[in-house]
Amino acid sequence: MITTSPLHFRRRYIAAALTVASLAVGVAAYANDGWHHHEFRFWPGNLVVSRSVYDNKASNVQVGEVLPPNCPPASGACGAASGAPYDGTYPYVWNNDTYDGSFGITSRIYLDQIAPNGWLIDTLEVPNSLQPAGREGEMVTSFSSKSELGLHLSMDGRYLSFMGYMAPINAIDASNSNTPLAVDGTNPDGQSFYRTVALVDRKGHFRFTETNAYSGNNGRAAIYNNVGGANVFYTVGNAGNGANPQPDGVILGAGAQYIVPSTLPEAWQTPVTPAPLASFSVTELGAKADKIGKDDNFRGITVFNNVLYVTKGSGGNGVNTVYFVDTTGKACPNGVGVPVAGAPLPTSALAYDASTLQTKGLPNNMCVLAGFPATPNKTAKTLSYPFALWFADANTLYVADEGDGYAGGTDLYTHAAAQTTAGLQKWVFNAATQSWVLAYTLQAGLNLGQPYTVSGYPTGTNAATNLPWSPATDGLRQLTGRVDEDGRATIWAVTSTISGNGDTGADPDKLVAVRDELANTTAANAADEHFVTLRSAKFGEVLRGVSFTPGTEVRDRH
Repeated sequence: MITTSPLHFRRRYIAAALTVASLAVGVAAYANDGWHHHEFRFWPGNLVVSRSVYDNKASNVQVGEVLPPNCPPASGACGAASGAPYDGTYPYVWNNDTYDGSFGITSRIYLDQIAPNGWLIDTLEVPNSLQPAGREGEMVTSFSSKSELGLHLSMDGRYLSFMGYMAPINAIDASNSNTPLAVDGTNPDGQSFYRTVALVDRKGHFRFTETNAYSGNNGRAAIYNNVGGANVFYTVGNAGNGANPQPDGVILGAGAQYIVPSTLPEAWQTPVTPAPLASFSVTELGAKADKIGKDDNFRGITVFNNVLYVTKGSGGNGVNTVYFVDTTGKACPNGVGVPVAGAPLPTSALAYDASTLQTKGLPNNMCVLAGFPATPNKTAKTLSYPFALWFADANTLYVADEGDGYAGGTDLYTHAAAQTTAGLQKWVFNAATQSWVLAYTLQAGLNLGQPYTVSGYPTGTNAATNLPWSPATDGLRQLTGRVDEDGRATIWAVTSTISGNGDTGADPDKLVAVRDELANTTAANAADEHFVTLRSAKFGEVLRGVSFTPGTEVRDRH
């Protein structure tokens, strides 16, 4: 659970309607300090939102350019000789996704420091290839990769961490490239870029750690464990963009990773073979084995009461659900359970047998959290799409569900509006059954399936998809929260979208917030609770992660 410093917003809660006036005093106080005229600083109690801005240049993609870059003919998945149908102009550039399934372009990352009511205080640009030399390193994101840039405080609350790529701005298809030590010859994207973990402190100073993990796909979020003598990143993501079987390096670099921070500048680093942290297989549930490594397609991550939790919400393999890492080996003999009291956090990478990696995969040390879905995606009649998660206390868990992303026809808006589990799910723990129960899903104010306008964005129908350009909210992705003194939880979240864009991950989205009575366990009691929009991405922008600032007091993490 995260609470704010008594000197910063302790008495300034977001009111039931989350009106701007309710927090105006706190922002004014900062404005009088004059701190923003000096060295950058994150102030405890504020929020940080990760944002990316596309470098809108037609020259980023040449019409007729064959993609993916350096595509090996042996992959059998190279684009047609006709080449890319669109240049780099936003948002039409994302229609190239219909030609190149690996399509993406890297872009700048910004960390916006905002007041809890959404007012912008200042912005820190993450070092990149277009800034002056003399830095410790650089990082970019893939603009349309919606699962990237999750933000998390370190275990002691002093640092903020997130993931990206060691690549130049405007690099094409970095998000599906290989990593240098885990090259897959069947990956149609023939490039190699390291994935990178960033660590930033209260003064805006960065450290970067390169890794060979997540070859063929992307790293999504990281938590820095720096308490009790630990010095390690726990990270989540996905790997693989080629044929089956996958190379050892791809299997080892999937899912949850154990990454030791580097103290060297990026130019001096020599990343080694990935070190897996944890793994799950549907065979734990008695199901037939999937493609090795693809059950570990993780997105969200958190630590609560010394237990590491992750989510899976996409892909045809595995189970879309909430998991935890079982360091005792006793929590889930059949793949489902709850953490053992007093279990420690992982202190080392997962041991494995290299001789059986291709036939058996990694050992399994993860469990489905009891009460959450436990039916493999291949046989489940309905699916959930969990993204981020936040524990308000030991008996209350909030899960962001991004919706199913349906774009199969002109009914995309009505389909999004009819979803019942997209939005903010509230789960409560039943001590008698030792399992979690879905209490209700908050959707009011999200306006699921209602198209909205963005200044400068096209309207009407996208000729490439024959669907409407205008985005609409489809659910929620990243989130954070705090429990206030009045017994209510305030949750901030970033929305997902649905539209006729060639890649909906490139749609301008929103930062929203809601207050929920912590003691509520029924939808009827929460009928008057609704989301409000605090910030909206502009043309050529996307919002990604949300967290409290480094230095904000963190409780109940360990």
